[in-house]
Amino acid sequence: MSASRPELTGTHGAVSSTHWLASSTGMAVLERGGTAVDAAVAAGFVLQVVEPHSNGPGGDVAIVVYSPSTGTVRVICGQGPVPQAATIDAFGSLGLTAVPGSGVLPACVPGAFGAWLRLLAEFGTATLASVLEPAIGYATQGYPLLPATARTIELLAPLFRSEWTGSGRTYLQDGAPPPAGCRMRNPTMAGTFERILREAQAASADREAQIEAAHRAFYQGFVAESIDRFLSTTEVLDATGHRHRGLLSAADLAAWRPEVEEPCALAYGDYTVCKPGPWSQGPVFLQQLAILDGVDLPAAGLGSTGYVHTLAEAAKLAFADREAWYGDPRYTQVPMAELLAPAYSARRRALIDGRAADDPQPGTPGDRKSWIPWPEQQPSSPDDPDWLVQLRSGVPTVGPAARRTGAGNTCTVAAVDSTGTMVVAVPSGGWLKSSPVVPGLGFPLGTRAQTMWLVEGHPNSLAPGKRPRTTLSPTVVLRDGAPFLAMGTPGGDQQDQWTLQTFLAVAEFGLDLQAATELPAFHIDHFPQSFAPRASRPGLVAIEQSFDPAVLSGLRDKGHRIDAVPAHSLGKVCAVGVDPVHGFLRAAAGPRGRQAYAVCR
Repeated sequence: MSASRPELTGTHGAVSSTHWLASSTGMAVLERGGTAVDAAVAAGFVLQVVEPHSNGPGGDVAIVVYSPSTGTVRVICGQGPVPQAATIDAFGSLGLTAVPGSGVLPACVPGAFGAWLRLLAEFGTATLASVLEPAIGYATQGYPLLPATARTIELLAPLFRSEWTGSGRTYLQDGAPPPAGCRMRNPTMAGTFERILREAQAASADREAQIEAAHRAFYQGFVAESIDRFLSTTEVLDATGHRHRGLLSAADLAAWRPEVEEPCALAYGDYTVCKPGPWSQGPVFLQQLAILDGVDLPAAGLGSTGYVHTLAEAAKLAFADREAWYGDPRYTQVPMAELLAPAYSARRRALIDGRAADDPQPGTPGDRKSWIPWPEQQPSSPDDPDWLVQLRSGVPTVGPAARRTGAGNTCTVAAVDSTGTMVVAVPSGGWLKSSPVVPGLGFPLGTRAQTMWLVEGHPNSLAPGKRPRTTLSPTVVLRDGAPFLAMGTPGGDQQDQWTLQTFLAVAEFGLDLQAATELPAFHIDHFPQSFAPRASRPGLVAIEQSFDPAVLSGLRDKGHRIDAVPAHSLGKVCAVGVDPVHGFLRAAAGPRGRQAYAVCR
């Protein structure tokens, strides 16, 4: 295929992200002598300002970083836990059988801010001021409002005027929704970042001490106090159509620190693929690879009916295991080694034949059994206001797309430098659709607890202090032990299907990074989505219309239901890497949404 853009190559550094301003910020850091980590952190804070419909300081992030000095890959978990007051009984006492997808009831400890600080402190070299100042600048001086952000504000404007008034003060201009392309500012968020920076600089002249002081200001200082005061005194209208107070407290924030973990990894030929652990959906990428490892994909042909069928069937099997087995490993025993074992993967592979599976079931690793919860869909009234219809969908996307499983936005940033340091992060949550802006802070809280089940005994059941199983899933790939690829994409539950297709295009078919990000994409929607209302479309393959019509016809003949979606509408894969032959750094950004951008020098 012919890509619309070139794969960018260079020697100094490369950045790719879901917003051109974040990518250019990261490259500016590299130009000043910063590392890939420094660049990613600065870009990450800019994303919180310029993509408020997709992420914010009150949200979450998963980060994977490769350090050439140690030759190791590490994962930073920026998924905060649910509050200590969040119990199944607490929600049941409110008459709820599911965690709402919006409001303040589903708020977890905001993990994004602390995780970015931990990445900077442990793996970076830049000062706190140098990584916060670009974000402060855009929040103060303004940035061009994205069409997706403008659409969100417009649809939620009645709610912002009457109920979520903090959001109205932040996002409405003279009471009206601002148009796409206008200069948007968030001086309150800028003030929050500036105060954190002032307190950090007053605490010490030492770089690491300043970063630690910034953590205290957020999780034990004025930010935590503002969150606690708002949630304990304010009843917030949410997806239920009723008003509730939040469960998150200052004590929950004070007790949390981001963790640095070993990755979950799988060898695939010459490659070692590294993902976050089963507190994320990351291992589902590895399970798909393990199932496909015994399949001759090149013989099937890239993009052929057989290729799409095989990947769709492997996804069904891997996602069945995700639904049955994944959860916070501090609270549940996740049989990850067994789920990735060659013998287990071979048994799962043997279940794939020439027909679409109607009822894929989770496996029984070590003869253990688990189960998949299936939610009851709550009917909506045709008289419901549009803003309430939007709130009932827990994804950040608004409009008709929000009611389609697989829709949604998140962010991604990936960076690599001349030393081979490589980092990729997928931030999300705390988006403007999820929850009202906290007074005095300029940002809303996340709603990640909506991904947990209000049932006893499941690996992803709600429990105090437990991390929800997140969809955020960055990927780092080594080749023969050397840095090769770092990538991520927005897309909720579909992330590990779209990035898998990108990886296989590179590893099995030899495409360059840019061409791999532009391939026609597809995904299954068989199982309950992670976000409210937990919709599913069993047996269905959502597939871009840029596929050959004969492929769609062939998939129907194999028993797949088909949802042919517009071309170039699935995902925004962002990738950086190192050319193993010539040693050049390289970068690519998928063109979908006309927003993601890669920079390389």
